[in-house]
Amino acid sequence: MVLNSLPSPASLASGHNSSHPFELQTGLQTHHCDRLSVDYDLAIVGGGIVGLTLASALKQAGLKIALIEAQPRTAGLERRRAYHITLTSSKIFAGLGLWAQILPQITTFRQIHLADADYPAAVQFQPQDLGTEALGYVAEHRVLLQALQESLEDAEQVSWLSPAEVLSADYQPDCVTLTVSMQGKVQSIKTRLLVAADGTRSPMRQQAGIGTHGWQYWQSCITAVIQPEKPHGNIAREHFWESGPFATLPLPDNRCQIVLTAPHAEAKAFMNLSDAEFLAELDRRYDGQLGQLTLVGDRLLFPVQLMHSDCYTLPRLALIGDAAHCCHPVGGQGLNMGIRDAAALAQVLQRAYQHGEDIGTLRVLKRYERWRWLENLTILGFTDLLDRCFSTNWAPLRLSRRLGLRVMRAIRPLKWLALRLMTGSSGRLPDLAKPS
Repeated sequence: MVLNSLPSPASLASGHNSSHPFELQTGLQTHHCDRLSVDYDLAIVGGGIVGLTLASALKQAGLKIALIEAQPRTAGLERRRAYHITLTSSKIFAGLGLWAQILPQITTFRQIHLADADYPAAVQFQPQDLGTEALGYVAEHRVLLQALQESLEDAEQVSWLSPAEVLSADYQPDCVTLTVSMQGKVQSIKTRLLVAADGTRSPMRQQAGIGTHGWQYWQSCITAVIQPEKPHGNIAREHFWESGPFATLPLPDNRCQIVLTAPHAEAKAFMNLSDAEFLAELDRRYDGQLGQLTLVGDRLLFPVQLMHSDCYTLPRLALIGDAAHCCHPVGGQGLNMGIRDAAALAQVLQRAYQHGEDIGTLRVLKRYERWRWLENLTILGFTDLLDRCFSTNWAPLRLSRRLGLRVMRAIRPLKWLALRLMTGSSGRLPDLAKPS
């Protein structure tokens, strides 16, 4: 439910509806937020990994924070999904004091195998190509979410509102009034800043009138967890086929998460196969190298899209994670972009608060947008180019990309540049990702 009569932050930014620097006329009522009357400095809508990363980064900053999540806190722990975690994301978790808890429960990979269909000249990336001890990690959703939730259990400045739904957001010049439904009761809370971490279809972004641009791909993705007969060797594999990328991420206990991309009709046909037929198709793609395969759990299907918000910030509002952008899963960059958003926004807000600035003003929030906009756009373009260049059998492009693989194998600086992008080591690093 959205109350359309309430002003959006876009109207505040343009100066419409404002009759006083700290008052806003809506109908016959005057809304006014005294600087001492707000309930929270910051309200985060969305209690997933990205929203919790932001809360964890700010839990000792002196800000009073509300976490508003539509599902019970335990619901996310049941999600069967795993993610590629870049070196930079691992450093952010280390900066939050969580890495020692996370690392024993996840997989460290020290080799990336990049191949094009049946072309024999595959590229092997090793830690020495980047001068690091590892190339990345694979973490299950449950592990990351549980570590973040536990980090906030004793945080006196953080309040959980869950399960709860934001019915409306009324933006005023110096605060936001949220109408929240929780356990059958409706209440209003006031916050200086609203952060939307509520996913690709973000209701908060839509209500604020922020547009998006992008497209739906011609492909869908199938995710599943398998257990091979032979050791996976802690190798992350990205194998490109004419139908789309096929990724294999190593998990603990010699399990693997696969992400198979194919045109919609082909992906649906794969979903309709029996388990034995589906595993036979995977074995064909592995050329029998992993031995007999066992399916662990159910297959999941989701369409693929590229989306970028027209802006990340408006007065009293900031977007992070999938609420701001969504990319093709090739390369496993999506969650890492959101984690980096959260670390960057936390740094901007903490410094502004320390200098006595109002954290909800556009002047402050634009610092975050300028930081993350181009970096995210670069990743969106990189993943889109990878998918389009490799998901085709057009002869000139096939010959060009295979020549590129041979060149990359031979020229080490090219491997270094590619790894910098894949491991999240390029761009401006947040302080959380820097050695203390």
